[in-house]
Amino acid sequence: MSIELKHVSHTYMPKTPFERLALDDISLLVPEGKITAIAGHTGSGKSTLIQHFNGLLKPDKGSILVDGVDIGTKTAEARAARRKVGIVFQYPEYQLFEETIAKDIGFGPGNMGCNEEEIAERVRFAMEFVDLDCETYAHRSPFQLSGGQKRRAAIAGILALKPKYLVLDEPTAGLDPRGRQALMERFCRLHREAGTTIVLISHNMDNIANYADNVIILNRGRVTLEAPPAEAFSRSELISEAGLELPEVKVIMDDLARHGLDIQQDAFTMDQAVQEIMAALRRQNRC
Repeated sequence: MSIELKHVSHTYMPKTPFERLALDDISLLVPEGKITAIAGHTGSGKSTLIQHFNGLLKPDKGSILVDGVDIGTKTAEARAARRKVGIVFQYPEYQLFEETIAKDIGFGPGNMGCNEEEIAERVRFAMEFVDLDCETYAHRSPFQLSGGQKRRAAIAGILALKPKYLVLDEPTAGLDPRGRQALMERFCRLHREAGTTIVLISHNMDNIANYADNVIILNRGRVTLEAPPAEAFSRSELISEAGLELPEVKVIMDDLARHGLDIQQDAFTMDQAVQEIMAALRRQNRC
């Protein structure tokens, strides 16, 4: 199953002097059980795109199917399909609003009709997953937390919905390198342990290189590339045209090849690069 977009277009403020085409005839597939990265420069249409995944925005043309169900209809089946998609927006900590962390995290499950016992179970699960001790933090105000804790509490509110598809809009924005790595490792753990499909929205190509199974490049509201990472990063001209940069490891490997080291240039993660460089040096020493 999957999230599938078929010929989706979306225009902001149509028939006004400020009319802007944000999505232009987009067709793409987010396969179940994978980590799919959607990359693009600011203004490429990434945030507009993901708001179509669960019906927050409606297309002017085209359709969105979640597990084969058209979410643009008003049926109970469509409502259930929309709830399969949870979106963590950029800087989600700004969306905290309840008087306690437990109430904030439990707000979504309550709206879904969960009973008190189920809400409490989901709150505990989500808080433990983001490493917020339930006994310590459940009854505190979210506004007493540090910035990083607020980010985790806001993310827990989405995890408590137990979405099948988790969409992350620049989830590590504003975090230091250690915080970025720790947060991404939690999402990868959720992917491994619960089978959650992850959609990672980012312009950080190093994050994408390390975590994604599939890469979609957006440029000016259109999909210009959809491929596995190794193939995507070999298309440097399309990456550059989209206002993006290649992963740092890929840049280094290309430079080494240009300077005469006999290496395969398709390495784009640190582990791959180390293995390839060591193999090249061994070959060189045998000559």
